[in-house]
Amino acid sequence: MGGQGVPWSHLEKQKRESETMTEENTGGKMGLMSLTLFSVCAVLVIDTLTASAMLGPSAITWWLITLVLFVIPYGLISIELGTAYPGEGGIYDWVKRAFGTRWAVRTTWFYWINVALWMPAVYIMFAGMFAEMFMPDLGIWWQILICIALTWLTVYICNISVDAGVWVVNLGAAAKIIVIGVLGIGGAIYAAKNGIANEFTWETMTPSFDSALGFLPVIVFNLLGFELIATMGKEIKNPKRDLPLSVFLSAGIVTGLYIFGTIGILLALPVEQVGLVAGIIETLKTLFGDSAAGTFMVYAVGCLALFTFVANMVTWTMGASRAAMEAAQTGELPEMVAQEHPVHGTPVGANNITGVISVAVIVIYGLVLTVMGSATGDELFWTVFAFSSCIFLLPYLFMFPAHLKLRYADADTPRPFKIKGGMGVQWAMSLISLVFIGQAVLLFIFPDIFSGVIEWGYTIPVALGVLITIGIGEYLLNGAEKRMAKMER
Repeated sequence: MGGQGVPWSHLEKQKRESETMTEENTGGKMGLMSLTLFSVCAVLVIDTLTASAMLGPSAITWWLITLVLFVIPYGLISIELGTAYPGEGGIYDWVKRAFGTRWAVRTTWFYWINVALWMPAVYIMFAGMFAEMFMPDLGIWWQILICIALTWLTVYICNISVDAGVWVVNLGAAAKIIVIGVLGIGGAIYAAKNGIANEFTWETMTPSFDSALGFLPVIVFNLLGFELIATMGKEIKNPKRDLPLSVFLSAGIVTGLYIFGTIGILLALPVEQVGLVAGIIETLKTLFGDSAAGTFMVYAVGCLALFTFVANMVTWTMGASRAAMEAAQTGELPEMVAQEHPVHGTPVGANNITGVISVAVIVIYGLVLTVMGSATGDELFWTVFAFSSCIFLLPYLFMFPAHLKLRYADADTPRPFKIKGGMGVQWAMSLISLVFIGQAVLLFIFPDIFSGVIEWGYTIPVALGVLITIGIGEYLLNGAEKRMAKMER
């Protein structure tokens, strides 16, 4: 039954908040501009730009298809749920109301643990780009040591204070825009002087199901996170007007920046020369040349790109660990996750565990790929990234069914923003969204499945990692039910 495990007083409070949001102005602090900037900063990343570029010119069309067919229904559903159930829980709250505590605990687990699994992939790219700039012959295990050091730097920043983390996040957002701007503008200038590295024709831009399709899930991955705006419902001045505008404005800006950066790379480098890890640095070297001034620009922009990786991890670790700590304090995760810094109030327990898991993952995957004899930077990055991305996508498989369930089971709750159309429209939007998420998970695990090829050396580690993570979550779920039963006595 929807809402299982949610106290009645909380339901009444949230209903009153929903009714308040139907007024023209709630008195919140966030307007259209602040909401849009919040979303752009949260969603925009540059560590997967090269994966987008490896689709070739057809990446532009895939971005636009995903924007229209996926982001629009996903954004509308996020807005409706966020305004109907205002609060800070987001997908967790929506799933809990629709399907009860068990599915909510699974959502919390996937959201939190994903950061610990994603961090190794981001820092593998950091180490690879660092090596490309400064130490081209740096071995894979030296790069892994860099990843470990960065992991604990991230944990330290998140442990010492919230203010320190916010500074890193804000500076990182500015750095992202600068790097993408340099790639896009620099690529256009280079192409004007030296010719275009790839043909941009109707034929090359037509989506195809070739071997590059394995990188398509990155586009879906990069366009997730817009539901975060909807969770700010109580802080928004005019949610009925500003939420829809901010979601689609920020989606357009983010998609435009991704396309701009992708085009910049493809204008400068032939698609076959784009590397997953070193692609951005290779592009910068092509754009600026090997003169003293050019080398300085490569180092300057490259270091900005590296800084954005740290900022990404600080951002997500701060948010995910805070949510995990609060869940643990209610018994939904083990008690050690609930530890809070006595002075700074930071979630040190969740942060430290994130660090331990991240280090373990990077070492294990390094060993696995070394034994298999394929421990290159690109392969190591993509394997860990695909594994973590699958975990990140799982809560979204719960979100869209939750929208349908709540439309049926909780129809009386006021919806300040309600998607037009009957239940047929709701089913169509939810199913389309689920197809996009489902194909992303499938292609992350079986990237060449449409070619009739399965590379088991890659697929087995990714699939095994996903299954182990789900299994651990089920074990923790059983423990959570026992803890919550004791707390209710």
